[in-house]
Parts: sequence; C-alpha cells; structure tokens
Amino acid sequence: MTRTRAFIALGSNLRPRSAHLRAAVDRLRDVGDVTAVSRFLRTEAVPERGVAATDPEFRNAAAALETRLDARRLLAALLEIEAALGRDRTAGGAAGPRTIDLDLLLFGTAVVEEPGLAVPHPRMHRRRFVLEPLVEIAPNAWHPGLRKTATELLAELPGAGVGAPAFRPASGQ
Repeated sequence: MTRTRAFIALGSNLRPRSAHLRAAVDRLRDVGDVTAVSRFLRTEAVPERGVAATDPEFRNAAAALETRLDARRLLAALLEIEAALGRDRTAGGAAGPRTIDLDLLLFGTAVVEEPGLAVPHPRMHRRRFVLEPLVEIAPNAWHPGLRKTATELLAELPGAGVGAPAFRPASGQ
C-alpha cells in the first residue's frame, strides 16, 4: 500500500495542555511517520460549536504524518488516540473543554465527503488556530477543494497582516 501525507491539527485546553499534545504526537507515531510538528501555540478559546469564550485557553499545533492507512482508518486511529488520552466525546464532552482534540485536516490530495468523514476539514480555512501552525510546518500544503495553499488561506482570514491576533509559543502548561 502506498503512503499518504496527512496533516493533523492538535488542540488541548485542559491541563497539562502541552503534555497532552506531546502524548498525542507520541501516539501518532503508532499510525505513521511523524515528519514535522509545529511549535505549541497558546490561543484563546474561539466561541464556536459548543466552545465558550470563557473556556480555558488552548494549546494548538499541527503535525505532518506519512501513513499507510486510508482516510477512514486514520480518522478511527485519531479517535482512538483521543479516547486513550481521556477525551470524552459524549454529551458535553464533544465540544467542551478537552484533554486532546485531533482533527484530520488534509489527506494527500483527497476530497472525501462521507458520513462521519470530511476531508479537507470543512472549517480549517476559517480557523487561524489551525492555519498558523499548519503554515509553520507546511506553508505550501494544498487544499484540493479550495485550490489554495495553507499560506494563501491564512492570508485571506479577517485581520490578517497588521493588527492580526498574535499567537505566543507556549511555555509550561
């Protein structure tokens, strides 16, 4: 089977946030070769889909992964990693504070729309906290649906350029 390059977004807003991200990266090595990991960035909670502005701040990162799994099996592996690291997707746990959140952003040049699986990630192009770390490790990562690079998508976000929200490299938790 051939290898596919996938990009994964990582996030945590429950302490110890950086430790949760490191543990997730370690477990990603069980499903493929991790070829790059961004810095861990400190970001404020973005009110969206059950996340409140008052939720704890996040640590966010991106990882590049070379894998032999297909997109469906990779997503299943990501969900298993989340569960192993204490993520509870039932009831309020699906969108509220979480130990770890792993999102499949891109899977090669595939465009997949199936029940429970959408690649590229349907909201990645609207999320600075996803695009900033992705651009750090793969500025030319290609969004096959929008036919733009990660750098181009980031530049199109409101507030890009002067006065854009600054992300700070995380230290500690």
